[in-house]
Parts: sequence; C-alpha cells; structure tokens
Amino acid sequence: MIQNAGADALMIGSVVVTATVGDIMIASAMRSIGDLDEIRAKRGIFGAIGAVLSSVKFITGVTFMALSFFSLLFALSNADLSLVAPATASLTFVTNAVAAKFFLKEAVDRRRWIAAILVCAGVALITH
Repeated sequence: MIQNAGADALMIGSVVVTATVGDIMIASAMRSIGDLDEIRAKRGIFGAIGAVLSSVKFITGVTFMALSFFSLLFALSNADLSLVAPATASLTFVTNAVAAKFFLKEAVDRRRWIAAILVCAGVALITH
C-alpha cells in the first residue's frame, strides 16, 4: 500500500483527469452526432449504433473512461477509500464544470461556480 500524500494526489489526479477528458469527449461526440431518435427513425437502430461507434470522439471518450476506471481501481488498492472516493467524485464535478465552460461553451451559472468552490473546500477539509 502506497502511503504518501504525493502518491495519493497523483492517483486521484489521474482518475479526475481521465474521467473529465472522457466525459467531455463523449458529450462532444454526442452533440456532433445529433439526435439519436432522428437517426434511428431514418436509418434504424443499427444506423444509430453505427453513428455512435464510428465517432472518433466517442471512442476516445470511452477509452478515457476505461482509463479512469482502472486508475480508480489502482487508487483504491493503494489509498484509503475515505479519501479516494470523495476526492475523485467531487474534483471530477469541479473539472467537468470548468471543462464544460471552456471546451463545450456551456453556460455555467453562478450557482454551479459557488458549488464548485464549496466542493473544493470540502476536499481540502478531508485531505488534512
């Protein structure tokens, strides 16, 4: 078991970064693909599946989500659950809000920014 604050931060960081990249890539892919109900109506279910599976962004997003999962497994096998689980979940919330604002051009309102700041404060409290 790795017992080092730097190692814990690195493991948590890898989960957060890979999960955020995966979420952003999948969201971007689905926006590019369009309404799956419309695609299914025109080309059938296999047309909708093909539209999703032929998207490089979607495949990249799924790959990063898999990396995130395996990073989480590694972190959980080497650090305390009481640190890893809340830190990865909450920090992913924060990074998703930032990435959605800058990469997906979403309107992130003041309430979400305040929530992100409170989440950061909570993570700071559990790490000390």
